[in-house]
Amino acid sequence: QNNAKVAVLGASGGIGQPLSLLLKNSPLVSRLSLYDIAHTPGVAADLSHIETRANVKGFLGPEQLPECLKGCDVVTMDSLKYCTGYVLGMTRDDLFNTNASIVATLTSACAKHCPEAMICIISNPVNSTIPITSEVFKKHGVYNPNRIFGVTTLDIVRANTFVAELKGLDPARVSVPVIGGHAGKTIIPLISQCTPKVDFPQDQLEKLTGRIQEAGTEVVKAKAGAGSATLSMAYAGARFVFSLVDAMNGKEGVIECAFKNGIEKNLGIGKISPFEEKMVAEAMSELKASIKKGEEFAKNFK
Repeated sequence: QNNAKVAVLGASGGIGQPLSLLLKNSPLVSRLSLYDIAHTPGVAADLSHIETRANVKGFLGPEQLPECLKGCDVVTMDSLKYCTGYVLGMTRDDLFNTNASIVATLTSACAKHCPEAMICIISNPVNSTIPITSEVFKKHGVYNPNRIFGVTTLDIVRANTFVAELKGLDPARVSVPVIGGHAGKTIIPLISQCTPKVDFPQDQLEKLTGRIQEAGTEVVKAKAGAGSATLSMAYAGARFVFSLVDAMNGKEGVIECAFKNGIEKNLGIGKISPFEEKMVAEAMSELKASIKKGEEFAKNFK
């Protein structure tokens, strides 16, 4: 049934607003609950004038968060309105220091008020925020690894677009699996498994892979440090939610890549090329360190 109840945490931000717009436009969504620490009543009022069926309501501040989450089927989570997004000169450690406690607080509320919901984490660094989310749900005794997702869809969207550009293909018909994590060299596009099949000389393949891995920085530089990839990330987040709801509705053959808790679930996808095997090997130490950092933070979080 096209009756999904979706919450957007961080709905007033650069990703949250366009994400909310895309979700409001979908016939799959019947209720859209918007949460942030500022401006959500206005965002909700604006979206509520759109002639689609989803009922929109804004929730403001921690005291209204439980009501926002109650009864939700899917929860998307990005950094809140006045928290730091990725800007020029920031490191993943800077993002971690800003977002870790926010993610832990919000996911704790999810564990209490909508433990059966599908949790879609956009907040960076995803390689650490997914372990944080998983540990928080374990603490509350409601952990289900099949309900927690790190949204890495933007890596796939970029890979599809860049391959299509180079080969003169329709990007809507290109599908490149991307495994690993969601930062730098942990992003591993499997060009060898692209549909339709494509081939690149080694030098071009390395350049393409590097562009996919550093595409976020490309956008930050193009925006002169004034912002990051908000519109494309909103599109990617909406795409993931729509796929998730389709699967929840019983649609078969729905496939999306995501960052899941546990490395073995992220790096086990068929036969890959020697170049891709090398990327996997080089990514492992960074992935393990990021996962451990998130787990240790969550265990000490009160």
